[in-house]
Parts: sequence; C-alpha cells; structure tokens
Amino acid sequence: MNTSSEERAGYRRSARSPRGEARRRELLDLVTDDLAANGLTDFSLRRAARAAGTTHKVLLYHFDGPEDLLRQAIYRLRERRIDNALAGVPEHGTLTDRVRAMWPVLRDEETGLRQVLDQAIGLAMYDPARYGELGREASRQYLPTLVAMCPPEWTEKRKHEVSEMVLATLRGFIVERATTGDADGIAAGFAALIRALEREEAADS
Repeated sequence: MNTSSEERAGYRRSARSPRGEARRRELLDLVTDDLAANGLTDFSLRRAARAAGTTHKVLLYHFDGPEDLLRQAIYRLRERRIDNALAGVPEHGTLTDRVRAMWPVLRDEETGLRQVLDQAIGLAMYDPARYGELGREASRQYLPTLVAMCPPEWTEKRKHEVSEMVLATLRGFIVERATTGDADGIAAGFAALIRALEREEAADS
C-alpha cells in the first residue's frame, strides 16, 4: 500500500512527539549496539532495520536517511567512550591527574567500540564529501570534556590550545596501538605527554 505525502507528514509530526521520540531513541540504541558489535563494514539501512527489528521504511520515518542514522549512532558510541573514560577521573584533580586516569580506559577499551570509532574516522578521511562530518563532529564532541578539565583560571584560548594538543596526541596513540601494537613506544609517548602537561600547569605556580 502506498503512503501519501499527507500521511508521511503526519507520521513525521507524530515522530516528534514524546512517544515518537522514545521510539526513535529505542531504535537508535539497537542500531548503536549493532554497530558496536559488528562495525561499519557493510552497514546499510536494511542491516540497521534487521538489528532494530523493524523495516527500513520505519527507520526513514525517524531518521533522515542512512547517513543521518549512522551519524547519530556514532555520536552515541562517542558518548559511551566519554562516559567510560570519565568514570575513574578524579573530580577535583589537576588536568594531568585527569588525563592520566583517563588514558588506561581509552587504551584498553572494548575492541568493538574502538574499531567502529576508528572506522568512522577512516570514512571521514576516505570520503570527506560524504562522511567528513563524522570527523568534525568527533572533535566538537570530545573537546568540551577536555576543556572542562583545564584549570578554571586559564584563558579560554589556553584551555582550547592545550585540549587540542591532548586530543590529537591521545588519538595518535589509539591509532598507533591499533596499527602497530607498539605498547612500549606508546607508553613512552604518553609519559612525555604527562611531562608536558605537568610543565604547563607548573608554569602558573
């Protein structure tokens, strides 16, 4: 049976209702779990529908196509990464203490989560016209967490500069671990990062 444009518009309105939003979140959680378990290889709207126990047409009512669904699922996975990393971070520690506490969680995070987020960045690099937002959104999502860890007396410019350095460095270590497995080299690099942060914070004392 064909669905008229009026019916589709009505469904779109209902999808924005509290009940529709709850359904959208439920579907997104199921698709996100599938991505974490199976990665981005062969991801499609039909695969997402199977994982969510629905049809691709229903997903299209709640999301603006496969790219939108993928983007939102990746966002959820990054939220999981951030929540996991922050779980053991001291509330009132220094920036150095907080980065030191975060790193083991990021270094040893579950394989599925790490792989799918690495794949997302790979997509952004391989096809920036179509997937570039996955990379840009990652920075926008991670940076506020690091900025919030910086000493409150720092200027916003300084907070962002140091946060960019930490983010780029930790990203590099994660990629290095996935591609070479050079644990000793990564440990040495992380120790150097910690020394740089200690010097940065000591400059204010």
